[in-house]
Amino acid sequence: MNTKLEENEKDILILAIESSCDETAASVVKNGREVLSNVISSQIELHKLYGGVVPEIASRKHIERINQVIEEALSAAGMTLDDLDAVAVTYGPGLVGALLVGVAEAKAISYAKKLPLVGVHHIEGHISANYIENKDLEPPFICLVVSGGHTHLVRVKDYGEYEILGRTRDDAAGEAFDKVARAIGLGYPGGPKIDRLAKEGNPDAIAFPKAKIADAPYDFSFSGLKSAVLNYLNGCKMKGEPIVEADVAASFQKAVVEVLVEHALCAVAESGLDKLALAGGVASNSALRSAAEKACAQRGIRFYRPSPILCTDNAAMIGAAAYYEYIRGVRHGLDLNAVPNLKLGERLK
Repeated sequence: MNTKLEENEKDILILAIESSCDETAASVVKNGREVLSNVISSQIELHKLYGGVVPEIASRKHIERINQVIEEALSAAGMTLDDLDAVAVTYGPGLVGALLVGVAEAKAISYAKKLPLVGVHHIEGHISANYIENKDLEPPFICLVVSGGHTHLVRVKDYGEYEILGRTRDDAAGEAFDKVARAIGLGYPGGPKIDRLAKEGNPDAIAFPKAKIADAPYDFSFSGLKSAVLNYLNGCKMKGEPIVEADVAASFQKAVVEVLVEHALCAVAESGLDKLALAGGVASNSALRSAAEKACAQRGIRFYRPSPILCTDNAAMIGAAAYYEYIRGVRHGLDLNAVPNLKLGERLK
């Protein structure tokens, strides 16, 4: 696909909205790669009280904040709704109530201002976050998507065209981080806390297992690793042995990172490509970023990863993905609905 704008073509300005989980976000993105504003209202402090995201509370907070967040995004970009070419919104996957708030808001703006409406897949947004800071990155490439709800190894064949090479058979990597963090008393959110604590520990202190699936070399499984950590902790308590939380965190994190990087490098090698990108919330993990970057440098693979702020849920990535959908001619009607279990590459008929 030729994605470069001709000199006589106008810039495309898209207002993007993201509300799939517990961040209410809005962004104005120009031509898919230039972020004019990126406003994120996080609910982490609220959900910490419950040890995880409470869907009903998340939905109510989105309703309270979404208009303000959009106004802030437009103001920061120096724009009004009349300056826009389209409005984009995450319509899946995610929490159904949370998604519905963003979808309803986007449809209202589309109807009131007669703007084209573009629904965006949340994971496509995470992958597209790489385009924002890496102006030279174009498909095809391999992308490792790692978040609280998803662990996918994806061949990005073209803008908006994806082939899933592997996925988790059970827990997503981010989900395993949260569960292990809770087990060693770190609380929610687990990923960043384990990342910080692991820096103080010995990653070789405990030999945790790394699952391999014989008939699917690109698939992942983290349930056994999570159980091994829980069994280790319970065993120490029963024997009265001391638990060094930093060593547990570091050893667990090493086991996860090694599996992720090994699978990704295998996919790059067998695909014949020379580009690997990270995406998703766990892509901000310092150990994963460092290990992937080092491994790619050793093999002559070009490595891409978004800044941490673009790894977490945000609307800039939705605007980036929406641009490539928009120039493909994708438009959605006012019957657009939330699809909580939307599969990557799945399209509304």
